[in-house]
Amino acid sequence: MDYSNRHIHSEMDDESQESMDACGDSSPYVPPHLPPMPGRERLQIQKSSVCSRAYFVVVMVFFHVYIINIIGLLFYVHYNNSPADIVSADGDTSASSSGVDSRLSPSDPPQQDPDLDVRQSFSLPRIEGIRVGHVQRVSLKPDRIQEMKTLSLKPLLFEIPGFLSEEECGVVVQLAQLKGLMESQATVPPGDQEEELQPLLSLSPEETFSLLDLDQDGLLQRQEILSHSRSRDGTWLSPENLRQILTGQEASPAGVLTLEEFRRVCDGMSQHPLQQRGGTRQGQPKRKSRHTWLYQGPGSHHILHALRNRVTHLARLPSPLVELSEPLQVIRYEQGGFSHAHHDSSPSHPETTCSHTRLAGNTSAHTEISCRYITVLLYLNSVEGGGETTFPVADNRTYEEEALVQGGVDLTDTQQCCNRGNLRVKPTAGTALLWYNHLSDGKGWMGELDEYSLHGDCPVTRGVKWVANSWVNVDPDHQRQARYQRLVTHRQEGEPGREERGTPLPHSNLHQDL
Repeated sequence: MDYSNRHIHSEMDDESQESMDACGDSSPYVPPHLPPMPGRERLQIQKSSVCSRAYFVVVMVFFHVYIINIIGLLFYVHYNNSPADIVSADGDTSASSSGVDSRLSPSDPPQQDPDLDVRQSFSLPRIEGIRVGHVQRVSLKPDRIQEMKTLSLKPLLFEIPGFLSEEECGVVVQLAQLKGLMESQATVPPGDQEEELQPLLSLSPEETFSLLDLDQDGLLQRQEILSHSRSRDGTWLSPENLRQILTGQEASPAGVLTLEEFRRVCDGMSQHPLQQRGGTRQGQPKRKSRHTWLYQGPGSHHILHALRNRVTHLARLPSPLVELSEPLQVIRYEQGGFSHAHHDSSPSHPETTCSHTRLAGNTSAHTEISCRYITVLLYLNSVEGGGETTFPVADNRTYEEEALVQGGVDLTDTQQCCNRGNLRVKPTAGTALLWYNHLSDGKGWMGELDEYSLHGDCPVTRGVKWVANSWVNVDPDHQRQARYQRLVTHRQEGEPGREERGTPLPHSNLHQDL
């Protein structure tokens, strides 16, 4: 009897334990109707449940799959976004991963598409402004730390005191004088200051149509329009006017414009705001100064070469972008010298091409424009009186072109309204200003023109003013920029004596008028 009872209890205990294990409960089971046997102490054994063990296995499998996917993704990103090769002047290559020292390779590896999207391996870094008045430290000279102060966020503008030494300023001025300076713009006789201001197009639609109609057949064709697109003074056809005329021609069912259709196009034609307001009267100079260009490439003066390298480190851009940009422009403003408010760069349109990449540009483009991503303005002396650099609309909440004219006062006219600009910087020898003329496109490349970068030079009231402009040219079309750099690199490789001769790359004379 005892044996049978023990056997029954044993079987019931085993069945109960298995039932509880299947439900995930690991606590020992004691039947309520069977009291524990006297003199016998139950062994408390806690087994791992089947449900907990299965759950643990599933979690671990998913965890390992997740980790493997993460590792695979990191390898994919690493091998598909590795830094581009650095192509030095002597042809050596090395890898770079620093934003300051990275370079955009003008030539891609032979196995890659020659029109490879350059943004896959390169982007244009931008200095963070943080806030107005923020000071950050930069290292531009050996064993020296300099301060860079944020002056404005719209446009993104920085001031760097001590960018040049007194000796460097003197050398740049002397080199400019030795080369010789040319007039930037003829002055206006005092008696002509009160002349009536002219609109953008002083010709009637009929006269304009007759001038464009080369074969005088009464029909305006695309090639006839394009043949008159090279005027760069803005008094004949601005890029905006030209674009609207071409749009009207393309919209015409016959593909040509009659005189009546041309009149309708002219009725809806928007004129450039500055010239429509009369702020820059036809014949009135936009600036009064003298200037020259100094080559900074191989074979140039070591100070000019050092300045270009310093600009490269300050802007944190690849060397080829800076090296293939415009030469250094040196300007002298004598007493009374000035320049009206303007933008250093231009908005891009499908029918325009950048002047610096015209060798690799679209041959069908009919207007060359300046594409200046960054301006670095260098003060070469301290001006005794006047000569401030003014930013009329810096840090305005909104930019409205109509607001530039208030009560008959044109804020772009620095001769009359320089003291009304939002921000004015007094020239101090050795100080540099850096600002971005374009916004970012959100993908790491150059975007739209920053309208807030409007700036000018107040008249010099006493003494003279010496400044230098170092521009960094970037084409909004990243593939065209890459093609241009490859083209220039191949040309240099085909001319082994080019560096020894120190022959500068050709640049459009458009730069001399801006």
